[in-house]
Amino acid sequence: MKKAFVIEEQDNVATVVVEPIQQGETVASYGRVKDITVTANQDIPYGHKIALRDIPRGETIWKYGLSIGSAITDIQAGDHVHIHNIESNRGRGDKAKADQTVA
Repeated sequence: MKKAFVIEEQDNVATVVVEPIQQGETVASYGRVKDITVTANQDIPYGHKIALRDIPRGETIWKYGLSIGSAITDIQAGDHVHIHNIESNRGRGDKAKADQTVA
């Protein structure tokens, strides 16, 4: 069984940090959270993320207890999570500016 790293209970993705994962392989969480298993729906490269549960479009992506972005499509448990299906919330000056009010 392959392993992917999870720190917080709220995390909805795990990071592939041991070895790449092939489609169809069972993946178990390790780190602080050790009780989640999913089946990979696609090949997932080293350093990328796998969804631990279904993540609807627009929902926050949680990794290591931190918000790292939002789902731009519906993501199924076991899906490869990367730039093709999430939008980062880091370095988004356009969003920060939109949140400011004019005095």
